Parts: sequence; C-alpha cells; structure tokens
Amino acid sequence: MTTDDAPDPDRSTRAVYEQRAADWVVRRAPSRGSGPVDLAAAAHAAGQVGPIADLGCGPGWFLPLLGPGAIALDNARAMLDEVAHHDPSARCVQAELGALPLRRGSLGGAYAGKSWVHLARSKVPAALAEAHAALAPGAPLEAVLFGGDEEHAPMPGDEFAGRWFSHWPEAMLRDVLTGGGFTSITIESSERARAIDLTVRAVRARTLPDIVGPRMRLLVVGLNPSLRAADAGIGFVTPGNRFWPAALEAGIVSRDRDPRHALRAHGVGMTDLVKRATARVDEVAIDEHRSGRARLERLVTWLQPRAVCIVGLAGWRAAVDRRAVPGVQDATFGGRPVYLMGSTSGLNAHSSRASAAADLRAAAALADRSS
Repeated sequence: MTTDDAPDPDRSTRAVYEQRAADWVVRRAPSRGSGPVDLAAAAHAAGQVGPIADLGCGPGWFLPLLGPGAIALDNARAMLDEVAHHDPSARCVQAELGALPLRRGSLGGAYAGKSWVHLARSKVPAALAEAHAALAPGAPLEAVLFGGDEEHAPMPGDEFAGRWFSHWPEAMLRDVLTGGGFTSITIESSERARAIDLTVRAVRARTLPDIVGPRMRLLVVGLNPSLRAADAGIGFVTPGNRFWPAALEAGIVSRDRDPRHALRAHGVGMTDLVKRATARVDEVAIDEHRSGRARLERLVTWLQPRAVCIVGLAGWRAAVDRRAVPGVQDATFGGRPVYLMGSTSGLNAHSSRASAAADLRAAAALADRSS
C-alpha cells in the first residue's frame, strides 16, 4: 500500500459517527450511573465559575451532569444534532480535539469520555495541551481512555466498523498527563467485555503543557517554566529572554512566541525538564531534576525527535552530567542526539541573541544530519 492509498484514521472515524449517529443513539445508550457524576461538584469545590465542556460529547448523554450552560463539543455534526434531545441549554461547538476554539482559561472543568481513544497516542499530547489552555488553573479534568498497548488500530469485531482506537499502559498515560500540565492524577482501571477502561481524574496545574507530536525535527527542552510563562501559555516568554528572537534569526521558526505553529509548521516541539513552574530557577529541587530527567527520557524514547536541544546548562548538569559543556553531547538521550546550549534568559550575561541563534542553528543541523 502506498502512502497515498493509506487510510486516514481520523477521517474514517469521523465518517462513522456522521453516517451512523442515529444508530449509535439507539444501540449505545449509557448505563444508569455512568459518566462524570462528580465532576460538577469537583469544579464547584475548586471555586471554578466557568462552564464545563464535554470534549467529544457524542449525542450529549452526559451534558445534564455537567451543570447549566455546558459546552457540547464534537467533530461530528450529526452527533451535535442529537444534543438538543438531552440538554437543550447546551452550547454546541463543532471542532477537532486537537484544535479547540475556546478562550484561554474559560472552562471550569472538562470531560473527555472515550473521545481521546480515537486519537493516535502520539497526537494525545496536543489534545491535552488544548484542554490545558482552555481550562482555568485548578479546574478538574475527567477522561476515559482504554488500557492496553496499541498505538492506533481498528478494534476487531467493532459493530461500528471504520473507527480507530489507541490503548495505553497506565504508566505511559500518567507520563503524558504530567507532560500535559496536569497534577493530582489518579487512574482507575475497570475491565469490560472487550476493553479496559482507564478513568482519569486530574487537575489543571499552573504550568506549561508539552507541545510535542510525531516526527519532530527538534525537541527544545527548557529547565522549568517561569510563572509568567505558565500564565501566558508560552515558554521563554519573559521580557528579555532571547529564545524567540534567536529562533527567528536561526530560521527554525517563522512566528514569534507561537509554540503550536512551531510544532505544526516546523516540527519544533517544546517541553521542560521539570514541569513545576517557579518564580526562580533555584527553587527547583535536585530530586525534581532527577524525576524530570526520567520522564523526559521516556518521552524522547517514545516520540523519537531527530534531535534534542537542551536550553540551560544548570539543569542538565544537575540531572544528567555535571561535567557537561555546551555543544553536541557525546552520549545520546533516549536514543537521540543531544545539543546543549546556555540559558537564553536575559540574566545570562554569557549569552547574546546572536550566540543563541548560532546554537539553535547548530542544533537544527544536528537534527538534519540525524534524520
């Protein structure tokens, strides 16, 4: 099969729901007591005032559980046409899970019941980043995914044939949720006849989510987000930080302070060694460096970017190699080559925009040699 002839799993799955929505409503009505029964109460207890969204709502069975003014979001128009039968007050939005047209921080909670199961695992970080951006800090998230270990494939015997599914080992899912900017994560496993449900409950943290995906040219790794970056949703955003001007000068991005465009258009992803946001770098504990290193290595091993660019000597020396010097590193990390450069903070007197741009060009060249 050629690339042109390969099926498009996302389009195929959406077509099933568009064409068989009425059949779905008849055959798949949820059992009594299922759904996000405690999510609205959790949002209220957390002091959240924004609406709760059902991300991948289907016909809207669970919307009445989410409180007044709930947002019904689905990629299939035929499913949204069914929503009024279950919650006439819900606001319907047709959108993809990886591109939510919701204002930043506008949601008081979110539910994703067996909707992210249809995404390839490598695309789930982007969906989590979108949910993180739409949720207010401290807002609860509940989601149901499938346990197992399958990147993306049809399910044998599926009565709604044409849909694709991914399945997750619990430890891998926990890593991805942590990278997505969530904390207080619990995962409850329950077996059904044909699948293992993993019910996730988590809280949107005041941090940056990973902006990562498949086939990255370069994965840029900062030490940890500043509070200002966490609130803006953009890494290296502090005034005086040289990263974005240097990245533009180096030609590895074409839009200033737009990490999603950097990933989508240029294959430049972003994450942090430590996810917790702080006012100062020296607030990060050595144990956080070490646990962050382990998570980062698993992320790199999984997504296999062409190269990894570490921005900041101190964190890398604390977590990996205390004798490390800038430049291409002797050892790979997660099986990928590493370029180490100094901090781009305006407080780093040893760095300039020109020198940072030269480093980023060298990191990109390393990636291209390693493709």
